[in-house]
Amino acid sequence: MQAADPAMTWAAAPVAARPPPRLDPYAEKRTEPLTGLDEIAADWLLPLWRRAARPRRARYWRLTRLCGQLGPAMAQADDERLAAIAARLRGTLRQQDRRGTIEALALVRELSRRALGMNPYDVQILAAFALLDGRLAEMETGEGKSLVAALAAATAALGGTPTHVVTVNDYLAARDAETFAPLFYALGLSHGAIVHETPPEVRRGLYRSDIVYVSNKELAFDHLRDRVRMGGAPDPVRLKLDRLALAQTEGPTMAGLAFAIVDEADSVLIDEARTPLILSQETDAAAEEATARQSYALLDALEEGRDYVVDIRDRRTRILDPGRERLEGLAKGLGPDWQNRIRREEAVRQAVHARRFLVKGDHYVIREGAIVIVDEYTGRLMPERSWSGGLHQLVEVKEGVTVTSRKLTIARLTYQRFFARYLRLAGMTGTAREVSGELGATYGLGTLSVPPRLPSRLSRGRTRILPDGAAKADLIARRCAELSSQGRAVLVGTRTVAASQAISAALEAASVPHAVLNALQDEGEAAIVAAAGQPGRVTVATNMAGRGTHITVAPEVLAAGGLHVILTERHDSTRIDRQLMGRTARQGQPGSVEQILAADDTLLAPVRRTLPGRLMALPGAAGRWATARAFVRAQRLATRLNAEARRALKRHDKALDTMLAFSGRPE
Repeated sequence: MQAADPAMTWAAAPVAARPPPRLDPYAEKRTEPLTGLDEIAADWLLPLWRRAARPRRARYWRLTRLCGQLGPAMAQADDERLAAIAARLRGTLRQQDRRGTIEALALVRELSRRALGMNPYDVQILAAFALLDGRLAEMETGEGKSLVAALAAATAALGGTPTHVVTVNDYLAARDAETFAPLFYALGLSHGAIVHETPPEVRRGLYRSDIVYVSNKELAFDHLRDRVRMGGAPDPVRLKLDRLALAQTEGPTMAGLAFAIVDEADSVLIDEARTPLILSQETDAAAEEATARQSYALLDALEEGRDYVVDIRDRRTRILDPGRERLEGLAKGLGPDWQNRIRREEAVRQAVHARRFLVKGDHYVIREGAIVIVDEYTGRLMPERSWSGGLHQLVEVKEGVTVTSRKLTIARLTYQRFFARYLRLAGMTGTAREVSGELGATYGLGTLSVPPRLPSRLSRGRTRILPDGAAKADLIARRCAELSSQGRAVLVGTRTVAASQAISAALEAASVPHAVLNALQDEGEAAIVAAAGQPGRVTVATNMAGRGTHITVAPEVLAAGGLHVILTERHDSTRIDRQLMGRTARQGQPGSVEQILAADDTLLAPVRRTLPGRLMALPGAAGRWATARAFVRAQRLATRLNAEARRALKRHDKALDTMLAFSGRPE
């Protein structure tokens, strides 16, 4: 193929990113479940093969240099000439021309400079090539992952591959779609964003755009609803016949699963993969309230330690033999549902979980008289979600709010199963190394580490551990007053809504002006984030200010040392801690971070009986050392338990495959 303007020896060029897949009327990867020896071989040999086939960075550097060689000619071309190049590339890329990808990305790079005022760096071009090749690009926070996704999406869409750019929440989906709209317009690509409020009839049209920005939950639920409505996977032959016959029947909302670029891939594909997505229908609310109250009555009739034991570490309850006998006697005067031993024991376990482990301000809030779940990974309210198995009604009874109908499952879907259906899958994150093996084994994603453009100027302060939360809040208030008086901007990160409120109260008592961003105080989120980098500004935020949030730091703040981040709690995973730290010292800017923790942190509860946990009570340096070790052990334990939960869900999925093969039910 003749290059657009610059002379180039294509025969000497390395193979570029893979060409766009050929698309059916409803593009989707269809695989048969493995059984017997095939399944064993896949479980053991496939991870080894993928490890051996890890992407090599040198290959992508060669592609990046070749793309750069086209830059001067692209820069000299006028808009009319670039439009002609784009039209020509649409034809060549659709014909599976691998080498045209280099020229296409060079074109997109130039139009990004003209339409957005953003001139992509070489490391961003390298990462875009990796995405087009179906890889996971690990880029440091602040290196411009959103632009990388736009470059790759535009290049793929230019070749006729509909692309979903998957974000972790609606705010980021709408923000990025608006930010990069001028680039897509310049290329003649249709695009849009789907958020929770988008009506079904509008969704159907948006999904037929070249590029769609959408959160992982909206995307997966739309796919699951399509499966239920269509009675299973859409049949490409039937869809083609309907199209030829101009049938008026309502087809699927989505237009297929051709190519997905998942931003914050470790959060979506790993952290959120522990819980399946469930479509449900409602039952009788009055009956559910009676069941919840009876569950608590049975629990209150038992004695902990004699009738049941609670494992704080695993958050599980085990009914002992005396408890089983007592429950059997108590159930004799109750209805027929309570005569089933498994049913009544599960009800008691759920009651323990609702009372002991689900905490207001941490796992849920009460808004307008209703229980609203707080997403533990994003810190955002999830008003459409509810706990299953009667757990939601137990929490409603506990809090004394109106009890809602219980939801019975009519379909379920895991992220492992859903994202495996894409013809091509790619992702980005700043924190992949701890879970790169699982991402490869589960999703076939090879991880490419992308080097930072500039050396980091992050200054790490020492970790301080206080005896309790009150002492921690007081020290944080003093540090915020000190730093803000120096002209620094301060971001205080908390794990839960309740913790952010406690820090806010301490700042109020110390007369430190500040803003709060959490699930209860999310009005004006964009304005709060925009002001968070101004001189003297103090912002207290949950994970809402974590992944995907870019804080623009004022020049005066940079001159004073940059944005200062205070971590007040450790999360289940060190990856989430690193995401919060990544809000500062981005793109070679100065910045600093410190940790101010408390020995009564709830994360430590499962390890208090271990040796470091018992030594935490020692005075002085020995106690602080033991507490630091206890935090490390608690995070490792939480990470291991979460991984076990994902493996258990995967095993359950395989068992469900067998049952559904006989029942014929969707999912």
